[in-house]
Amino acid sequence: MPSAATQPPHPQLASGLLLASLGSVAFSGKAIIVKLAYRHGVDAVTLIMYRMLFALPLFLALAWWASRGQAALTRRDWLGVIGLGFSGYYLASFLDFWGLQYITASLERLILYLNPTLVLILGWVLYQRRITRLQAAAMALSYSGVLLVFGHEAGQQGPDAVLGALLVLGSAISYAVYLVYSGEMVKRLGSLRLVGLASSVACGFVLLQFVLLRPLSAAVVAPEVIWLSLLNATLCTFAPVLMVMMAIERIGAGLAAQAGMIGPMSTIAMGVVILGEPFNGWIVAGTVLVVAGVFLVTRFGRAPVK
Repeated sequence: MPSAATQPPHPQLASGLLLASLGSVAFSGKAIIVKLAYRHGVDAVTLIMYRMLFALPLFLALAWWASRGQAALTRRDWLGVIGLGFSGYYLASFLDFWGLQYITASLERLILYLNPTLVLILGWVLYQRRITRLQAAAMALSYSGVLLVFGHEAGQQGPDAVLGALLVLGSAISYAVYLVYSGEMVKRLGSLRLVGLASSVACGFVLLQFVLLRPLSAAVVAPEVIWLSLLNATLCTFAPVLMVMMAIERIGAGLAAQAGMIGPMSTIAMGVVILGEPFNGWIVAGTVLVVAGVFLVTRFGRAPVK
């Protein structure tokens, strides 16, 4: 029998890493598309409405496909789906879109990338799960990187940068809440079924928000906004969900998360090339700190139960 060192690589390793990387880059492209759309005078409420309007048929189809042959949802299941859809896909998305009105795509991606650290903190607050010294040091490393980039951006944009950073941090916290509470639901419903249902619920919240907060005339936007929203809904919303799920099936969540570390770098690169955002030593240093800290958190993320 060959030793572990001489065993051939997993046959799906390459495809899994490719899917995870492409999914991360596609997710990161969302911020670039949103920033481009804001140049055409649209606001966050209207922009996210179009994104979710175009994504709704895709998520409904995913929910239907993943529900075939499965047991019907109970009342408790539906309450869980609605709660997770509100927190993980509606509130997190809206706060993110709103925050992008005030900060660069690079800073937005770095803040969102803190998500694994927020999950650890919520586990400590809600379930008294102990955080090890290594995890605490890794989190400090990540947050110092964000503060480095934020401090540089706040010096240039002032209070707007503070507001934008707080909104995106609220988005990251909202999605972390979704991750903390979704574990039991994933076991009962399956990941694709839960994503399809919860995302469909979120689309309903977004459409209702638009009807309540904006006149129907606000739906009249520049054609560029329509095309950018369609691209956002497909390439940067629905497709990455499938790619990451397929990657996890092939290589596991740990390797998929590590491949996803390409996300912040791809956002910075697209921000510089497409949006003309600044690229300097502050951003490089901050990104290195954030990625290094999150890598350590994900690498040693299973904290012992107290």
